[in-house]
Amino acid sequence: MSTPEKVKGPASYFPSIEKTYGQPIEHWKEIIRAQDGKAHMQIVAFLKEAHGLGHGHANALVAATLAETKS
Repeated sequence: MSTPEKVKGPASYFPSIEKTYGQPIEHWKEIIRAQDGKAHMQIVAFLKEAHGLGHGHANALVAATLAETKS
């Protein structure tokens, strides 16, 4: 019997983000995708200022979302 692999990287923050802010991850990803053309840290700052996310949560969401568009 194999043990499930522990989630690593930005996705490891997702359960906490959903619990803390009451929105599914896809909600945040849509907001991030709408910031087309902005740099990573500009989007992080936007999420912190406009939506009250903490730095770590905002950074994890932006990193995961931008990584999807690069692959």
